[in-house]
Amino acid sequence: MIIHSPAVVLKRIPFGESSLVVRCFTREKGKLGLLVKGARRKKNPLVAYFQPANYLDLVFYYKPTRDLQTISKVSFNRQWSHAYRDLKRITYMLAVIELTDKTLAQEDTHADLFQELVQVLVAMDIQPNRLNLIFWYYELRLLTLLGYQPDFKKRDFPGLMFPNPDQGPHSGEILDTLLQGSLQEPEFLPTLQSLRITSRDRKIVSDYINTHLRYHFEGLGELKSLKVLREVLT
Repeated sequence: MIIHSPAVVLKRIPFGESSLVVRCFTREKGKLGLLVKGARRKKNPLVAYFQPANYLDLVFYYKPTRDLQTISKVSFNRQWSHAYRDLKRITYMLAVIELTDKTLAQEDTHADLFQELVQVLVAMDIQPNRLNLIFWYYELRLLTLLGYQPDFKKRDFPGLMFPNPDQGPHSGEILDTLLQGSLQEPEFLPTLQSLRITSRDRKIVSDYINTHLRYHFEGLGELKSLKVLREVLT
């Protein structure tokens, strides 16, 4: 079966002497492994397409009994015009990609989450600041669309008491805005820019969302991309 689908590159791994195994989140078939033959050969233009966070149009041969699907055609759906010149932006984008890769099951189709991922990457490319708020927004959307929407009033879970999301001066308002808003609304990004946020709020919001993610996704741990970002900023 030939499938034509937009896709976001999650990860790439060298395969053999000249090829790549690429993990992509596709709108039509969810997370897939794809074999890109000869991509690492000298001067092969294919290698430029398969960088994590790239947004592509793919045509591939799909067989449900095969672990790796085969690429037929590839082109850029959209290229990031600002992110690759800004270390902070690209690091946040890679954290979004890493989180998506670690929480999605293989071939579990989530068209709504795919659309959110693309919108978040676009927002991070065009938005010069408040990237942490866009990242938190995506974390909450991912939890919601995968069936774990947070209830800020519920803290007592089996085996764990969640942190109080209202401990910061504005943390409750921030979380409510992020959970109820949508990047499809033109006024959402300006609303994020107007939110008041202190260092205490950052800690409370981050700890609360991370507790949810680690509770629902066993073995998630700390995202390497965010660890790199902290080291760069300090």
